[in-house]
Amino acid sequence: MQILKLNATDSTNLYLKNLMLSETLEDYTTVIANKQLKGRGQMGTAWASQAGKNLTCSVLKKFDTFSIADRFLLNICVSLAICRSLKQLQIPDLRIKWPNDILSGHHKICGILIENILSGRNIEAAIIGIGINVNQVEFKGLPQASSLKGLLGRTLSLEELLQSILESLAHYFSVLSNKPAEALHASYEDLLFRKGKPSTFKNKADEMFMGFIDGVSHDGKLLVILEDNIKQAYDLKEIRLLY
Repeated sequence: MQILKLNATDSTNLYLKNLMLSETLEDYTTVIANKQLKGRGQMGTAWASQAGKNLTCSVLKKFDTFSIADRFLLNICVSLAICRSLKQLQIPDLRIKWPNDILSGHHKICGILIENILSGRNIEAAIIGIGINVNQVEFKGLPQASSLKGLLGRTLSLEELLQSILESLAHYFSVLSNKPAEALHASYEDLLFRKGKPSTFKNKADEMFMGFIDGVSHDGKLLVILEDNIKQAYDLKEIRLLY
């Protein structure tokens, strides 16, 4: 696999996307940046990261046939892959905050942004953007953020972590090719943050309400049990889980 190291770029996802327009890239081509000037998270949110302290990268995953209807399986595989690598480092109490933030306890340590390249009704390739707080220890104005160094008390190698992440991605995409998707879905739900616990949400009208997370649908919607035991499915634009 090819790993391209940049000193700085607006966004590793955007760099990789533009590179695909001019070159034929091999599977798992990876772009890693010392500094992202305009890193992005879900719903266009900014991803702030100190230069040289964290893992900010994008990985190209190519497919022969992958239905767009199964696109949430990409989120599942990537989330499980990152949890696998972080578990090997003995990061405690790993959880997935729907749809694809990785937490240690209540502290966010990783964000994921997947952008799909479509061909008809299939996903031709996915650009997997990953931002992991590794050696940064101060997060001004972000009380829920933490880092691997903050949790483990030691400095980690970004290159070693990247290699571990790439190995874990290859592992889970291999599992996806050879085993029923239901097993991966169940593993994702087992790590779901606040599953089965009373939780506070905000809807798109900015109104707060209570409910219990019951799981995630096969198309990636969050399943919440409301009053009178009514189960409602919400997509990313309709609901936000508060900490």
